Amino acid sequence: MKLSHLKQITLYLQRFQKISAIYRVSDTIVKIAFEARKCNNHDFCKNNEIYFNMVRSNSSMFKCESYSRSKVYNAPFDVVLSKRFNRANILDVKLLNEDKILRFKTSMASAYKEEITYLQFEFTGKYTNIIILDEQKIVLEALRHIDLYSSFREIRVGQKLLDVPNAPFVAKDYPLEDVEEFLYSVHEKETSQKLASLKKQKISFINKKLSKLKRLYKNLDDEQKLQEEIQKSQHYGNLVLASLHKIKPYTKVLELEDYDGSKIKIELEKSFNSASAISNFFFTKSKKAKQKAKNLHIQKDSLSSKINHYELFINIIKDAKDVAKIEFLFPKQLKNKKIKADDSIEVFWIEGYKVQLGKNEKGNVSVLKNARAKDIWLHLRDQPSTHVLITTDKQNIPTNVINGAARLCVDFTTTSKDKYLVDYTPRREVTIQNGANVLYNKYKTIEVDTRS
Repeated sequence: MKLSHLKQITLYLQRFQKISAIYRVSDTIVKIAFEARKCNNHDFCKNNEIYFNMVRSNSSMFKCESYSRSKVYNAPFDVVLSKRFNRANILDVKLLNEDKILRFKTSMASAYKEEITYLQFEFTGKYTNIIILDEQKIVLEALRHIDLYSSFREIRVGQKLLDVPNAPFVAKDYPLEDVEEFLYSVHEKETSQKLASLKKQKISFINKKLSKLKRLYKNLDDEQKLQEEIQKSQHYGNLVLASLHKIKPYTKVLELEDYDGSKIKIELEKSFNSASAISNFFFTKSKKAKQKAKNLHIQKDSLSSKINHYELFINIIKDAKDVAKIEFLFPKQLKNKKIKADDSIEVFWIEGYKVQLGKNEKGNVSVLKNARAKDIWLHLRDQPSTHVLITTDKQNIPTNVINGAARLCVDFTTTSKDKYLVDYTPRREVTIQNGANVLYNKYKTIEVDTRS
């Protein structure tokens, strides 16, 4: 971030008198809702939300209409951030030593005394950070803790924070016509580039899975050939039984007479020590072909539904309007080797709530069977759809979570843009009839419009 821009944004930030709310919306992005000072007409201006993106080497500040919260953060840093700055008064906003370090001086009125806290955003490239300091400049918490092996400037809870040396150059001026427009443009530019890159990366990732499934589907046994194999092996086994006395042990070629008197020559895959072993070989071969034929439609249905699931997944990625949607679709995997993931279930997280959906009938059945009584189940009204489950033990779930799960239910069922009704109810109200076919009552309905 350019120092010239940061200076102009600092002047813009001085219009605010209070931090209404502050919290992380992603691993490196903090959202602050500010309250402006009184305007000339003595009316309070509307709240302003600014996002501080503290990713290393590419930090920035931006504004946007909305930014989805990937999860609720409860790390020590987030606890101190909330405790010290929610509803805090802003006493001062400035750049330290005219460098890329933005510091808010805040106060929190308590029952005993005024509590001064500093919130420091350091846009310093490799060492980009957010640091929370008390009145004596002692570190209370930080987004990133840095030890003396990594930098001369240790950032550790309980340690006094050293100042950053002045930059050995004079920064050029880059005037901004409108700071707000600039902040919006930063988000638009960054998200446009990141969104295009993420879409390409994630579509490629899904396409690899899709290609593998399509190869498996293409290589499935042909049903007609299996039926022919069943009949032929059964027939050969019977002919061998009828000619036991004529067949010598360890022969490699059989010359048999068919029931109509015609001659049949059979080259064996290996030698056998008796004629009965040869007949058993053919009967076993017929039995295996019969078993394959019996399970073929199950394999086809399973692969076909998984292929359809990933095609829907790619369509959802293509339709994504922001980076947050892509990040939501690809949550970070929990490293737990003891728990084997169910390949027939897709898992997402909405504001800390685990949301599962079935990729196929097997997945739908698993979602239903493994659910608890208070979990919330969702399904499209009056038409086949994926089964979606919100894992919870709470009575009331945030509306945003219900809306997000309902949208997943629609997106992973159809690509048609329209209005859809999604029913939802506690799992205890759902009765399994057969497989994934269910009956349910005492439900609520939400409308999902995918046209925009």
